[in-house]
Amino acid sequence: MKDDRRHPLRHSEEDREASTQVPQTPQTLSPTYQLAFTDEDFLCRPELRPVRLQLELLKPELLLDAAGIQSTVVLFGGARIPEPARKGEARTETLAELSAHYAEARRFAQLVTEASMKTGGTENVIVTGGGPGVMEAGNRGAMDAGGRSVGLGIVLPHEQAPNGYVTPELSFNFHYFAIRKMHFLMRAAAVCVFPGGFGTLDELFECLTLIQTGRMQRVPVLLFGRAFWERIVNWEALCEAGTIAVADLDLFKFVETAEDALEAMENWEGAGEKRETIPDR
Repeated sequence: MKDDRRHPLRHSEEDREASTQVPQTPQTLSPTYQLAFTDEDFLCRPELRPVRLQLELLKPELLLDAAGIQSTVVLFGGARIPEPARKGEARTETLAELSAHYAEARRFAQLVTEASMKTGGTENVIVTGGGPGVMEAGNRGAMDAGGRSVGLGIVLPHEQAPNGYVTPELSFNFHYFAIRKMHFLMRAAAVCVFPGGFGTLDELFECLTLIQTGRMQRVPVLLFGRAFWERIVNWEALCEAGTIAVADLDLFKFVETAEDALEAMENWEGAGEKRETIPDR
């Protein structure tokens, strides 16, 4: 155990170890005797929800800081989109066609990571949801470049393990969607959104809402595949209805290729301005 204390008091890890060495008696075997911070049943009580929320905010934050991650490029996209080599296994013809976005996400992540590594590998680190599909492509592209990438996973019935391309020491698991989404944006220098389903739409519109309402500084929000996005969202109808302003359509940009996205990031209005670490304090 590394002793980096700045005080003379006994360390919690020492007591955690010492508490396992006591004689087994009815008293020491009682759940009430267990140290509160080692008692998982206690930590899972409904009344401890505020503590669990804080832990999920703090753990990734502290470990990403320790890893020197200064800024990230976020990749959102569908878990069901297959890599081109497996598009024949796609459930629908459309998913097979969307496999091209897997390849583009992988290539984009590789190019971003190569550029990041030239300046120390602490800026514009790729972060995904850690799952399959487009998420896998993003982490895979970073590995292709020999760099690191972050995976922010969440416990789901159908996705129990992160993809094998996430940097192991930067692989996180969440219980709360809200805290996970906050971590996606806390270091975001750009948000790149590939075709996807409910989860992708949720992540996209939360990001746009934060920027629209001034709760987050403006960063490049890039939607890969204009045809897909204009088919599933009638952006013009929102303007015509008056539910969004015409200027809100400038909060994002459609791109088709990795090169398009890199150019948009470089020329985005406000590029290079100081960015707040946390979007909503």
